[in-house]
Amino acid sequence: MSANALKTLRDALKRGTFDGAYYVCGEDDFQKDDAIRQLVEAAIEPAMRDFNMEVKRAQELDAKSLDAALSALPMMADRRVVVIKDSGLLKKDARKVLDKYLTQPSPDVMVILVECPGGKADKELSLSTTPMEFDFLSADRIPKWISHYTTTHFQMKISAGAADLLQSAVGTDLHQLVTELDKLASFAYGREIEESDVTAIVGVRRGETMADFLDEVAMRNPSRALELLPLILGQPKTNAVTLVMALATQTIALAWGKAKREEGVSQSRLQNEYWNLLKQSGSLFTGRPWGSAATAWANAVERWSRSSLDRALNALLDADVALKETRFSSEEQVLVTLVLALCVDDERSMAA
Repeated sequence: MSANALKTLRDALKRGTFDGAYYVCGEDDFQKDDAIRQLVEAAIEPAMRDFNMEVKRAQELDAKSLDAALSALPMMADRRVVVIKDSGLLKKDARKVLDKYLTQPSPDVMVILVECPGGKADKELSLSTTPMEFDFLSADRIPKWISHYTTTHFQMKISAGAADLLQSAVGTDLHQLVTELDKLASFAYGREIEESDVTAIVGVRRGETMADFLDEVAMRNPSRALELLPLILGQPKTNAVTLVMALATQTIALAWGKAKREEGVSQSRLQNEYWNLLKQSGSLFTGRPWGSAATAWANAVERWSRSSLDRALNALLDADVALKETRFSSEEQVLVTLVLALCVDDERSMAA
């Protein structure tokens, strides 16, 4: 959905002409806010915004106040912009006014209806407006997004290696990525952002990312995984919960790959199978770019048996419960126990 929404936005900005009403919805609040900002900046000159822009919350509007906002004329400008946040919470009388207005919107007003965070898309509004639905970006789209954002907002470039390392450290949280990119842009001061800049500013090094930690667990190398654990926990937006989520995704993927191998899928074809699985699912938290995940999982499948994967899933469930309930173990202690449970070989587990 995000790809369609971005195309709709780009087309409007390129044309310089706008539809009467846009309905901005979806899970990703960052993309929603950014789309609204771009529409407003393109539709009204900065000097005229104080006179020609209203931002209202649906809960504050009744039929009379909404009608007044929608029917007011622009002042010394081509159009007015009315932004209505949490549009799904409009009262019945106000919603009737909106629905009637949308049958014949004013050419002098651009209405932007913004759905509540986490709110379900309104089918009727989607039909009576130009909808833009923004879902969370999948991991494979983040490198292009980092590059595009750096170019458009800072007029700078970022190397592929730097973008990959930044994603490995921060993940797919666009708000956090923007925070780090702002620091990196100031640090690089016009030149291309490189891996060394990410290391200096974000505090992450190649070989010490969440992807590297996940690789060591997948290959059942507990000593290196435990070495990396405190470094990973010290990185932005990384905590025990996100690590358990990524490990759970990885373990389920390994179990799926094991089943595929037993069905006769070759080792060389398994990586493509994983890629197709990720594209179909769209929202799995892999903790890394999809290509990296697919390669790592395909290479690690033979390290695991059905019984070891069953034990791993039970250990992940225990860790999840411990993180929610225990008051006696630190997050790092819970994760150390989990790593040992995941990486121990079958013979040692059976002996215990």
